[in-house]
Amino acid sequence: MYEVSSVIHVHSKYSDGSGEIPEIARYASEVGVDVVLMTDHNTLRPLKDGLEGWYDSTLVLIGTEINDQKNENHYLAFGIANTFDNRLPATEYVKRIKDEGGIGFVAHPFEKRRHMKEHPPYPWTAWESEDFTGIEVWNHMSEWIEGLTEQNKYQRFVHPLKSISAPDPKALKIWDEHAKKRPIVGIGGVDAHAHKQNVLGFFEVEIFPYKVLFKSVRTIILCNEELNRDNSPQSIESNKNLIYSALKEGRCYIGNFYHADTRGFKFFAESGDRIYQMGERIPSELKKTRFRVNLPNVIGEIKLVKNGEVIDSLLGSEAIWEIVNHGIYRIEVYLDDNAWIFSNHIRFG
Repeated sequence: MYEVSSVIHVHSKYSDGSGEIPEIARYASEVGVDVVLMTDHNTLRPLKDGLEGWYDSTLVLIGTEINDQKNENHYLAFGIANTFDNRLPATEYVKRIKDEGGIGFVAHPFEKRRHMKEHPPYPWTAWESEDFTGIEVWNHMSEWIEGLTEQNKYQRFVHPLKSISAPDPKALKIWDEHAKKRPIVGIGGVDAHAHKQNVLGFFEVEIFPYKVLFKSVRTIILCNEELNRDNSPQSIESNKNLIYSALKEGRCYIGNFYHADTRGFKFFAESGDRIYQMGERIPSELKKTRFRVNLPNVIGEIKLVKNGEVIDSLLGSEAIWEIVNHGIYRIEVYLDDNAWIFSNHIRFG
């Protein structure tokens, strides 16, 4: 497996972001991001303008963030050629994206803030849908704004990376609940805009620059092959298939790079004569399996989560569990009580 470090949920001047896509890609390259998945609101113009491809050492792929007429039910969609009329209900555009062979993720599902009129909440309400690929269970900007108060606003503006503690527990809970019924992929997003704010009428200050946010929540994607490092149409299409297939299958995990580089993390199962990766199912006829976890040169608290409940934890750089009970299993890792890594599920049975 080849690890690809990605930032997902990024906006440019094509919607409400402040940066040009080549500029955004350059910032990503400077902090070691392999892939940027752009998601400008309700548009695929950058795709049609030919902006997919490599910029230095970073690959840019173009998706879109779709919403309904109430500006709710935001959905990160990839692998589609056209956007959809926002007069459609969320269940309909989610289904159409799936039918077209695309993938999509429920964005910042539990926003509820009421303290900033210019930034109202954009919750997800269409949980009756059975067609979404996954859920954005950790969103940097959403968590930052949700926790903003009059007392902490200066600290949060000065230290935006320190302000992020963990995914919303409600998002984790509903992820696990839905994953009991069918595979649901969890991703992390930054929701980067790099808004510019006028200060005292004299100069502009960039709030949360792209380069800063790219050092926080990432989704590490495990590909079956290395990415092709050229900009030919064939190579770009091949890379898209590798990335989108891995995301669709749940071969990925979420990591907060502010605390440490997560690359090298491993969570897999051994059963019979096979290795099972995140997103895979171990057949129910197999009587037992062994779960293995390895951390990249650090000591952390490793938690084993079954069906949404922590069933064991230990402190170390590796862990092994012998498992005989069916269920969906994932891993959480904490460094000095800081949320660091959240794996996708391995299904047993």
